[in-house]
Amino acid sequence: MPLLLKAVIMGIVEGLTEFLPVSSTGHLIIAGDLIGFKGSPFHIMFDIVIQLGAILAVVFYYRKRIASSLRQLSPGQKGFRFWLNILIAFFPSAIAGVLLNDYIEEYLFSSFTVAIALIAGGFLMILAENVFGRYGINDVDDMDAGKSLIVGIAQCLSLFPGMSRSASTIMGGMAAGLSVKAAAEFSFFLAIPTMLGATAFSLMKGFSAVTPAEWQALGVGFVVSFLVALLAVDRFLAYLTKHSLKSFAYYRIVAGVIMLILVYTGLVG
Repeated sequence: MPLLLKAVIMGIVEGLTEFLPVSSTGHLIIAGDLIGFKGSPFHIMFDIVIQLGAILAVVFYYRKRIASSLRQLSPGQKGFRFWLNILIAFFPSAIAGVLLNDYIEEYLFSSFTVAIALIAGGFLMILAENVFGRYGINDVDDMDAGKSLIVGIAQCLSLFPGMSRSASTIMGGMAAGLSVKAAAEFSFFLAIPTMLGATAFSLMKGFSAVTPAEWQALGVGFVVSFLVALLAVDRFLAYLTKHSLKSFAYYRIVAGVIMLILVYTGLVG
């Protein structure tokens, strides 16, 4: 299969799954196994960089709200408090990610570990729905530093491929008292510094080794993930106004079981 076609497929997978609580990294690993797009440092970097395309879709989707908040950055103003909360939530996983990055890339990027994380995350989501079923916060502007820190600590779970950054932060938001929709929105905004940092870190490590053909693949995957994610964000928020997360939890469990079967039968590595 041509490299650019693989990039398109991976971009679609990323755009569809980045903001759903089903693990974009896990699905990228699985898709990479199925189409033979895996195994080199470039493939790992590609998976991280195209996530930036999906993140920019959030920036575009919330462009008016972001612009408004950036005009209110004086201490005490709503925008200042909002971005301070985002930074507080960002730091725990940023620190843990830098410390554990090499170990994670060497030992945890496999279909087997993703399958286990998908199943475990599915049961955790069901537990979160049952335990944190009463919400008091429906607007991310009502977050405080303590609640933001809870979300940030929860985001550390997403360092394990297959757990899902979105699922981890949404569950953290629910534990902090947010509604599912508010937790999802906070997760979207938190993705901006998180994935910008991850992308920059990955590019600094592998920039010099990228060939011209691989740069083309990166560009194609980036654009495709942006366009697909832009549609996915809108549909996901609309879904959460009427439904819970349990359908995604059940999907994770079923997908994880199927993946374990594929691993043990040798169809994926």
